[in-house]
Amino acid sequence: MTNPLKLDLRNLALLKRPPGASLLGLAFDGSRLEGVAVRRTNGAAEIRQTFAASLSLDLLTNEPELVGREIRKHLDAAGVRERRCAVCVPLDWAFTQQVKLPDLPEADLQSLLQLEAERGFPAGLETLLLATSRFQAPGGERYATLVAIPRHHLARLEAVLQAAQLRPVSFSLGIAALQPAGQQPAAGVLALAAGENSISLQISCGGGVAVLRTVEGAFELEGGEKRLQADQVARETRITLGQLPSDVREAVRQVRIFGRSDAAEELAEQLAGRVESLGLQAEQVKSYADGEFGLKLPADTAVSPALSLALRLLAGQAAELELLPPKISRWRQLAARYSSRKLAWVGAGAGAVALVIALAFLVQQAQLTYWRSKWNAIGTRVTRVENMQQQIRRFRPWFDESCRSLSILRRLTEAFPEDGVVTAKTVDIREATEPRGSLTVTCAGTARDYAALLRTKEALSKAKEVKAVHLPDTRGQSPMQFTFDFQWRERGSQ
Repeated sequence: MTNPLKLDLRNLALLKRPPGASLLGLAFDGSRLEGVAVRRTNGAAEIRQTFAASLSLDLLTNEPELVGREIRKHLDAAGVRERRCAVCVPLDWAFTQQVKLPDLPEADLQSLLQLEAERGFPAGLETLLLATSRFQAPGGERYATLVAIPRHHLARLEAVLQAAQLRPVSFSLGIAALQPAGQQPAAGVLALAAGENSISLQISCGGGVAVLRTVEGAFELEGGEKRLQADQVARETRITLGQLPSDVREAVRQVRIFGRSDAAEELAEQLAGRVESLGLQAEQVKSYADGEFGLKLPADTAVSPALSLALRLLAGQAAELELLPPKISRWRQLAARYSSRKLAWVGAGAGAVALVIALAFLVQQAQLTYWRSKWNAIGTRVTRVENMQQQIRRFRPWFDESCRSLSILRRLTEAFPEDGVVTAKTVDIREATEPRGSLTVTCAGTARDYAALLRTKEALSKAKEVKAVHLPDTRGQSPMQFTFDFQWRERGSQ
């Protein structure tokens, strides 16, 4: 009988969702959290859920478990079930520094960047996570922008996301995700994004990021409402451009203002006329262009840092500035810390010793297994023989055929004189403690005189089985009472 429901296990792989097909983008800006869950299907991106929330707890001061629990609450309210996330960290966490690159080999350039980072940043490199973006000025000179974020901040963010049941796959900056530096490698672009309390500013040129900063004081409260300080923003923009090398400054011709919020609308309206005097042309970017990031998007999809970073990763592109701490195993950390030729030999020797010990244990186990099988074959018979030996040892005294008592009495009789001058009254025979297998014989009696008793003792001492004859006690003169003892050892006993 055949079963009509036949399941081919090889086809189960077709039922699985391909890895990396969906992602949750998150963007933190002050107390504001924005998120979007997006799924990639056949070259197109489908936006599943979007949400925005204001967090009552702070990422850096409150307990990570509590902050994560609050984020999880907002995710559940929005119906978000995706665990993998790409996160835009706040720009005000970052320190930046620009370094001019000389014509050196790559290894020397890395050492130079390390040295400049140690000298330029306000904290030691062991407490910072570095990311580098290189660009080339129109005049041919090369530069590198160093971005550093305290590891403590990123560690707390990871703890918060773990408490929110999320697994981060990327940390980056939102403004860098909105305006990828490699999209327009020749032209310079000044990008602005209005946040909750500040404005993020990025200048990209020559295939890399030239400037990253926040414009503080861009908003002020007037009558309970936030008001854009356009003059302050324009002033900070002029200062930032004036700090650039001249050829990089000349390459910047476009200002892109991202977002369709009220703050972004006001920023684009107020800043357009002010940047025209600087020779710049301003435009507001409200939605994504068709085919941006290599994915087909729904028409009029609003731009956001969280969605831009998620789309970039789903399209198989790396983040512009990757800030996720690398996951290094303990073994690799120890190997990198203590790696040297000498330690390599020590490790090889230790491995060889461990291998020899393992082989020895293996051989021992094989021998134990072999002899255990032998024992199992004869164990029943050995047990039977041991029981018989115990019975023999138990009942052997009752079947002693050596007649030791009669032999002792015979030797005593032969040693005593035939005329009766020495007679025995009692003979006591006991097992001796030492040496094993011998007997202690005590004889008490009477003798006519001491000389006759000595002759009896000498005659008894001549017997081969008699050892150590002692005459400790005599009483009286004629007749005299005596007591002597000796050890009896049969031939062959030890």
